[in-house]
Amino acid sequence: MITAELEQEIKKGTHLPIMEYFYSIQGEGYHSGRPAFFIRIAGCDVGCVWCDVKESWDRNDHEVKTVDFLIEEVKKSGTEFVVITGGEPAMYDLTILTKELASLGIYVAIETSGAYELMGTFDWVCLSPKKFKAPLKSVVKSAHELKVIVFNNHDFKWGEEYAHQVPDACKLYFQPEWSKNDEMGMYIVDYIKEYPKWNISLQTHKYLGVL
Repeated sequence: MITAELEQEIKKGTHLPIMEYFYSIQGEGYHSGRPAFFIRIAGCDVGCVWCDVKESWDRNDHEVKTVDFLIEEVKKSGTEFVVITGGEPAMYDLTILTKELASLGIYVAIETSGAYELMGTFDWVCLSPKKFKAPLKSVVKSAHELKVIVFNNHDFKWGEEYAHQVPDACKLYFQPEWSKNDEMGMYIVDYIKEYPKWNISLQTHKYLGVL
């Protein structure tokens, strides 16, 4: 349980509730295949029914770590690329964490639903908007990558709505929801053949059986 004292440290950004941290590869989206150190921050109120990390939602289920501890773990990995994910990592002030990472010359990416203002400095913003809690316009405008999860055919039209709002240079991806890979994957292939501004993203780490 997060105490009142820890809550104050979390608000300051010196401590964060962490579900897990590990060195692996980025399995999806623009940076797919790139070695990366992942920091998965606990806590999320977006509540996607098909979320594959529901255990990240309740931050009280996870340990609170200091930014200093996380930085040391990143250093041990020897990585040049850190992905901050969740949960919904933008619920927290990541200014201190991202500043420390930047001072090490590390390229920092965040994966967010866009439901909260970004607090921190990021080299890459992957926006994965959700119908359950709409993204903020400021985050949409700062996206380098738009990754829309396709659960049914209605998601194509919904994704196009955001494709018209992100910057022109933003990379566009449709990604099948994992349980519907076979069903929706071919629909995505047919769609992007007709609308080639889009790319397909697959969760290659799941095919490989790695985190």
